[in-house]
Amino acid sequence: TKPWPDLAGRLIPGGHVLPVRIYFVDTDFSGVVYHGSYIRFMERGRSDFVRLLGVAHAGLDAGEHGEQLAFAVHRIHIDFFRPARIDDLVEVTTMVKAVTGARLILTQTVTRDGERLTEAEVTIVLITREGRARRIPDSLREALHDAAVATGVAPA
Repeated sequence: TKPWPDLAGRLIPGGHVLPVRIYFVDTDFSGVVYHGSYIRFMERGRSDFVRLLGVAHAGLDAGEHGEQLAFAVHRIHIDFFRPARIDDLVEVTTMVKAVTGARLILTQTVTRDGERLTEAEVTIVLITREGRARRIPDSLREALHDAAVATGVAPA
């Protein structure tokens, strides 16, 4: 058996959900989650989402898709609604909004007991070691397409 099978969260129709416990290191002096911590939580959600789809960062870096590649955030728009606090258990939900030739657009929401705390739209691109953008490989596009179709998104 795989140890800790749920450590990477779980796939859901159209995306992924990752539970995150709030620790002292995630908060400011008042025990409220520091705004930058949400960016880290969302990064974990995106990384575990593609990992569960069968695309590992190490494999991208090793050239499994023809050359060394890496995901990079091109744009992020984030809104904060309610604070999370130390010891809270929150969920980071990552959903595929669109897949184009070279971009992956995701929506990410952090909730606590169903209450929306933070929401972001994140545009991801693939880049080479030299920082040049590349089209999303067909194998990755297919996995993302399958995830997106589950919610009716029609990726390009």
